[in-house]
Amino acid sequence: MPLRFFNTLTQELEPFQPLKDNTVRMYTCGPTVYNFVHIGNFRTFTFQDILRRWLRYRGYTLDHVMNITDVEDKIIANAAKEHKSIDDYTHAYTKAFFEDAAALRLEQPEHVTPATKHIPEMVAAIETLAAKGYTYTNDGSTYYRIANFPDYGKLSHNDFSGIRAGARVDQDEYDKADARDFVLWKGRKGDEPFWSTPFGDGRPGWHIECSAMAMGYLGETLDIHAGGIDLVFPHHENEIAQSEAITGKPFARFWLHSEHLHVESQKMSKSLGNFYTLRDLFEMGYQPEVVRYLLASVPYRKKLNFTFEGLKAAAKSIERLRDFEARVSSAKLASGKNQAIADRSAAATRQFEESLDDDLNTAEALAAIFEYVRAMNTALDDNQFQEDNRWDAARVLEIFDMVFDILKPTTANAAKASGPTDAEIEALIEERNQAKKSKNFKRSDEIRNLLLEKGILLEDTKDGVRWKRK
Repeated sequence: MPLRFFNTLTQELEPFQPLKDNTVRMYTCGPTVYNFVHIGNFRTFTFQDILRRWLRYRGYTLDHVMNITDVEDKIIANAAKEHKSIDDYTHAYTKAFFEDAAALRLEQPEHVTPATKHIPEMVAAIETLAAKGYTYTNDGSTYYRIANFPDYGKLSHNDFSGIRAGARVDQDEYDKADARDFVLWKGRKGDEPFWSTPFGDGRPGWHIECSAMAMGYLGETLDIHAGGIDLVFPHHENEIAQSEAITGKPFARFWLHSEHLHVESQKMSKSLGNFYTLRDLFEMGYQPEVVRYLLASVPYRKKLNFTFEGLKAAAKSIERLRDFEARVSSAKLASGKNQAIADRSAAATRQFEESLDDDLNTAEALAAIFEYVRAMNTALDDNQFQEDNRWDAARVLEIFDMVFDILKPTTANAAKASGPTDAEIEALIEERNQAKKSKNFKRSDEIRNLLLEKGILLEDTKDGVRWKRK
């Protein structure tokens, strides 16, 4: 089966191919940098990371643009409250976002585009819309006349046939059922930041930012536009109206949207006390890869119920995979190859690939890997593994981690810097082995406890001692 995605625009599962050559031209909505980014947003960013990794695994080149919204209603209000310029206010939160994204092992797109660096492109887009009769002005602001775009509503699949002509909205975000002419350029008010343009001093509306930047970097028609389900209306609907009015061509061929994240079965909100940023979870002691695993474990089009029990289960799942990786690499194996094991490894890879080809079904992909690990542990117990099968298993894990990227512990390098070196650990293990042979069990226990204090766990197996850092 070919790679296929569920397209919000058509409401169908469709085979995917780029429009031109082998390059996927993709635009994803990045953060609005008015605060630290919460885990609901990072659920979407993790989905986007899995998407780009899988496209690349399938042989495509990526031309991926992600915007940074650094001017909009909340930013202006918060910056004014703190008596800061919007540049100073947003700089700290932009930096924090990239630090959090790196901790979560999110790849950085080929282009990261702050809105305030692309004002001329937005002005040019509005001028084109005005020349084509899609705009009007009122009280110093410029609005998009949605009645002039007959396809309005085709992404959200809402019926807007009864819209009130001339009803306007200045806010960037508004109710799902509230279709009104939206602002393209907000006239200057008081001490708000502004830019001078042929149609007056002011600042861009949120929606025109993405249209101008997406087409500026990727051309008139994108292969993929992705974001959270909450952006379908009004943001993405308005992007389509603007962009297609400018070009007369489809704005994006595939629209992919990730579902909401709930916390303990409730909508995340500060009033409920269940609002978490990544930094909150890190301070509680959860490792970034554990959070990444949980965020990626549920297919992106299903709601994710984020629980602390789920985080603990994610940590155990990662530990199981790491234990298998360590066991395969350290086991004493007979030379040769067991073809049945090699075939089972190839089958696991096929199942993993087919699951992710099926609209990024991460749950099925994980199930394929864990069933493989269970079967291979049994094979190791029964001495069915041979030396060449070691590399078959390593390749399965390598392909898995190209996408999920959770096998390497975040703390490994720090632990090595502050704790004993690998050589020192091996020397102590050898001393412990000799102590056990001479029946000096007191010294053997002392060494085990010493290593445990330094964060080194020992496991006695039939193939000898395995160790790992906590």
